[in-house]
Amino acid sequence: MEGRASPPREPRARPAAAVLCRGPVEPLVFMANFALVLQGPLTTQYLWHRFSTDLGYNGTRDRGGCGNHSVNPTMQEVETLTSHWTLYMNLGGFLVGLFTSTLLGAWSDRVGRRPLLILSSLSLLVQVVVSILVVQLELHVGFFVLGRILCAFLGDFSGLLAASFASVADVSSRHNRTFRMAVLEACIGVAGMLASLTGGYWLRAQGYANPFWLALAVLVVMTLYAAFCYGETLKEPRPTRLFTLHHHRSIVRLYVAPAPEKSRKHLALYSLSIFVVLAVHFGAQDILTLYELSAPLCWDSRLIGYGSAAQQLSYLTSLLGLRLLQCCLSDTWVAEIGLAFNIAGMVVFAFATITPVMFTGYGLLFLSLVITPIIRAKLSRLVGESEQGALFSAVACVNNLAMLAASGIFNSLYPATLNIMKGFPFLLGAILLLIPSALIGILEKATSHLEFQQFPQSPDLPGPEDKRAKGAE
Repeated sequence: MEGRASPPREPRARPAAAVLCRGPVEPLVFMANFALVLQGPLTTQYLWHRFSTDLGYNGTRDRGGCGNHSVNPTMQEVETLTSHWTLYMNLGGFLVGLFTSTLLGAWSDRVGRRPLLILSSLSLLVQVVVSILVVQLELHVGFFVLGRILCAFLGDFSGLLAASFASVADVSSRHNRTFRMAVLEACIGVAGMLASLTGGYWLRAQGYANPFWLALAVLVVMTLYAAFCYGETLKEPRPTRLFTLHHHRSIVRLYVAPAPEKSRKHLALYSLSIFVVLAVHFGAQDILTLYELSAPLCWDSRLIGYGSAAQQLSYLTSLLGLRLLQCCLSDTWVAEIGLAFNIAGMVVFAFATITPVMFTGYGLLFLSLVITPIIRAKLSRLVGESEQGALFSAVACVNNLAMLAASGIFNSLYPATLNIMKGFPFLLGAILLLIPSALIGILEKATSHLEFQQFPQSPDLPGPEDKRAKGAE
């Protein structure tokens, strides 16, 4: 049996010879998010433009009621249609991604991170091709949903993130894992900031089509980098079937099978915490562009680009803040501070009626994104080295579930509360963030209490044998 097992191991090292260089995973995340952030506001604004044209609404500053802050029924209908189609895209991506995200991450624990990175890069490539066809040929906006479904089937950005975070966990120590994951998230933010600035000006100058072509070019380069330049981090990749229930069972075992290195309760509660944080993040992101396009703000594409860039800048400021705060505070306290600033930013958004106040809300988010890398690092430390892909596959599933919940809640709540309180969804997000704040504090206290109980008994204190001896005397 051992003689049969050795031959398959020799071909495993051969693919490494085809790699041009052993590059890190960060450029992949940078390019992927650059392309996605470039497309996100463009897609929302394109939907707004298409529905405005179909309904005969000209939503400019000079017309359509923005100047006098009046409520325009046609504008509300455009907002509602745009919000609902955003929900349809996210729902289609979730229903397919729920199956694929739990499959592909655990698969990468066996075959390596590169195959999943290549597959996810191709999925983003397919989505942008569909978007280009919709814009260039003026196809029905339902094709945006089709592109989203095809992307989710092949891995999507969540699959790329699962492989990327697992890759970082493969090569980082328990001590520096939080910061390494924050660096990966900072790549997301810097790419998003550059894409937001580029997209806003380019849309204003040349329309919708050309920015989508830039996204296509970036994704082509990203796919080639994943295939030929990324350095595999899994020590011993081996061929494994993709479509098998074994990968899904490995996800379930994370939360139900007892093991010395992990606590099922801690895994579940930290997963719930990151679910709520991501749900608020995605929900606010979904409606921010709509909130800024309509009265009373009535931002144009240039201001929307600035706002999106300010939002993405928080990835970089959070990285710097994390590095500084870790010198004097534990990760838990850093996360609590980040949640406090996030809550403050959501409250300001809820009551913003002028541009300076809106940018004040963006400024308060400067530490809001230290939370997710801290939770990811805590989760990563709770599982073994051979379970990192399965873990981040589960986190990707939580990510998709949070995206669905956010779309269902925020995109439905936003049009329903337009006449009552337009910023109510942001206020709800601030209230929801109190849940992870409480959970993280409780888990830290429970962990500290457990570690205190495990300390060796001090020789100065009387033990059970000392007490018995004293009683005998």
